[in-house]
Amino acid sequence: MPTLTTPFALDAYLGRSPWIDHDHPAIEARAAELCARAHGEVEAAREAYRFVRDGIAHSMDVQERRVTASASEVLIQGHGICYAKSHLLAALLRAMGIPAGLCYQRLAAGDRPEDGHVLHGLNALYLARAGGWIRVDARGNKAGIDAQFAVDAERLAFPVREAWGERDYRVILPGPPAAVVDVLRRFDDAVEMCHTGLPAALD
Repeated sequence: MPTLTTPFALDAYLGRSPWIDHDHPAIEARAAELCARAHGEVEAAREAYRFVRDGIAHSMDVQERRVTASASEVLIQGHGICYAKSHLLAALLRAMGIPAGLCYQRLAAGDRPEDGHVLHGLNALYLARAGGWIRVDARGNKAGIDAQFAVDAERLAFPVREAWGERDYRVILPGPPAAVVDVLRRFDDAVEMCHTGLPAALD
C-alpha cells in the first residue's frame, strides 16, 4: 500500500484552527472524559474514534439540515457530515496531545460510476506506539459500512474502486482544503449540500 505523506512538520497536526478548535472548553472536557476511560495513547485514541463514529450522527443518516463545521459545533449539535465529523475527531485527538490530520477520498456519488463523484473526508493520526500514522474513518456505520479503529490494517468505511474513477488521496492535511471550506461556508442546509454541493475532487 502506498505510503501516507505529510507535507508539514508534526507540530502542524497539533495546532488550532477555526475548524479544529481543540481548545474549546467543550472539546477539552470531552477529551479529558474519554482519556479517563483509557490506559495509554492507543486506547485513548480508540475511545475518541468510537465516540465520534457512534456518538455523533452523520447529518444525512438522520436528515439533520443544520450545517455544522467546526469541531465544537459538531460536538454541541451532535451531528455533522463526514468533513465535520473528521474535524471533531482531529480536535479531540489534538486535545489529548495526539497529532491528527485530515484525509480524503474521491468516491462515486451513486450506484454507477457515471453518476459523478464526491469528496469524502476521514482522518489520520500519529501513534508512536503503533509505529506512525494510521487512517481511520469515523463517518458512522450502517448497513454496508463497517469501519473500525485498527492499528495493523486499515478498516475504512469505503473501499476505493479505481475502475469507477475513485481515488484515494494519501496526503495528510493539517486542516480542510479550500474546496471543503467553501462548501461548508456556502450552504446552510446539510441535506441540500450533500445532494448538490459537495466537491468532486481534492485537486
